[in-house]
Amino acid sequence: MKKLFTVTALLAGLAFNVAAQAEELRVMTSGGFTAAYKILGPKFAAATGNTLDTQLGPSMGKAPEAIPNRLARGEKADVVIMVGYALDDLIKQGKVDPASRVELADSRIGLVVREGAPKPDISNVDALKKTLLDAKSVAYSDSASGVYIEQQLFKKLGIEDQLKPKAKMIPKIPVGSVVATGDYQLGFQQVSELLPVPGVSFVAKIPESVQSVTRFAAGIPVGAQHPQEAKALLAYLAAPAAQADVQATGLDSVKR
Repeated sequence: MKKLFTVTALLAGLAFNVAAQAEELRVMTSGGFTAAYKILGPKFAAATGNTLDTQLGPSMGKAPEAIPNRLARGEKADVVIMVGYALDDLIKQGKVDPASRVELADSRIGLVVREGAPKPDISNVDALKKTLLDAKSVAYSDSASGVYIEQQLFKKLGIEDQLKPKAKMIPKIPVGSVVATGDYQLGFQQVSELLPVPGVSFVAKIPESVQSVTRFAAGIPVGAQHPQEAKALLAYLAAPAAQADVQATGLDSVKR
């Protein structure tokens, strides 16, 4: 109740000043929370009169559009939304205000196949292992989920050697897109990044005993131009009222 009151009070305060001065917030967000943000961001803008200038990029890696690399070369942001441990690295580097950190959602890994193809069984670890061994080709992302699959999941299942010739990390583009074209039979990525892709059918999340949960969080960079509005946006994204939209995109609400 206290959190909800805080969000309401922040939005009310901002809405009160809409006529006088609407601000443009610069937001950097990474893939896993993007679908939820695309729903919630416009609602926040409508409630406050502020506008959102959104830049997409991964939470880590060497790509120039990666959020840490954007900040390193001096790009300005009012809010960054990214994998929690990557955000913590920015906090340690003094680039994000530690007091601003807000936990947003948990993201789990799931599987898609091409639309119309039979859905394989991955309901338990043995079934997942068999599905992977039987597959002609396997794709996974170049983000946190893909790193886990490549470096840990195949090893946990004891099939690393068998998967090497037919499994590939897909850079920059959604994994579902290469499954939709038929280039790969199976595609693994965070569920929230699989669901929006046309031409694929969602199968299920991988079993919890071998699952890797990625926590998404957000913060306000040091030197942000609109810190008060940024604080209100973070409160809005994490509020109880936002959770139905968060869950609809394949994410799991953070247990508070």
